[in-house]
Amino acid sequence: MNKSLQNIPSNFNFSKILLSWHKKDNKRTMPWKGEKDPYKIWLSEIILQQTRVEQGLNYYNKFIEKFPTIKHLAKAKDDEVFKLWEGLGYYSRCKNLLFSAREVVDKYEGIFPILYDDIIKLKGVGKYTTAAIASFAYNKPYAVLDGNVFRVLARIYGINKAIDTREGKLFFENLSQDLLDVKKPALYNQAIMDFGATICKPKLPECDICPFIKVCKAYKQNKISSYPIKEKKLQVQTRWMNYVIIRFNNQVLIRKRTEKDIWQNLHEFYLMENNQVEKNIDKIFFEKELKKIFKKNKLIISSISKQQQQKLTHRTIKGYFVEIKLEQKIEVENYFWIDENELNIYSFPKFINEFIYNSSLSLKTILFS
Repeated sequence: MNKSLQNIPSNFNFSKILLSWHKKDNKRTMPWKGEKDPYKIWLSEIILQQTRVEQGLNYYNKFIEKFPTIKHLAKAKDDEVFKLWEGLGYYSRCKNLLFSAREVVDKYEGIFPILYDDIIKLKGVGKYTTAAIASFAYNKPYAVLDGNVFRVLARIYGINKAIDTREGKLFFENLSQDLLDVKKPALYNQAIMDFGATICKPKLPECDICPFIKVCKAYKQNKISSYPIKEKKLQVQTRWMNYVIIRFNNQVLIRKRTEKDIWQNLHEFYLMENNQVEKNIDKIFFEKELKKIFKKNKLIISSISKQQQQKLTHRTIKGYFVEIKLEQKIEVENYFWIDENELNIYSFPKFINEFIYNSSLSLKTILFS
């Protein structure tokens, strides 16, 4: 018996039951299912990292239409790709996507690598994505291990090991590999991910139609919501990012975020980041702060928004948007002036786009026309 299965006594064939469900009852459809092109598989997996399928689907279709091959993607301008990615979040994925596409073209002459050890070296590609590409594109015997798989295995086998510890991850890696149907790895991997997404869901799982209901330990113990186990609690920090939309005639001041931080390579208006508590943020505060920046340059505050908020995985972004008009044009370090009509060619974070979209500013027409 394989080591990871020694402490998991069972009288059922996991992969046999799973594949039977997949053949008879799996109705989940996605455009990349059954895909053998490693480029398209890689693209779909990168897009779906930290993204719901419903949201990622539209982005996948747009990318395939715009960049049908990895060579097309590698030749694209950075800003063009980031604009297409706009709104999807976790922009480091987009940066890694471009880097890896160019590496495949330069190092492998545009032919996606076949070997597991070569695939996993690509930037932004971890064990899960490598296993997905290797199994789906080349039918190689590597088991995928994502949130769906963790949940399915933890519940059915009643595994009391935390998935966010080194020991727990290693245990699940070994178990998932041991359970893999090595003759049908692509089919098996697709089946277990679909099963976790449609039947063994995080909330309100479909236990009444689950083929494992008679053997599922979590169900028998009435502890479905307790699995999988995690040791660490997510610490969420709050960042105050106030934006000043500075206008002179028909021009707006923006900059590109180049530092290693959230929204790298996206654009933004003039940023005033601080840790002010809510009660201190008002017109007087902004007038005082803006006078420090623009000194004798006469400015008019056109509007101050209500507090805006966006929740990310590890932080909450809060802030205000202030619109001002200058009587004299100035130069600000790292910022540049653009015509308002050019705004729609630049990519902005969701925090900014959502405010503009829901506001009455004239920029709304330009950005979302």
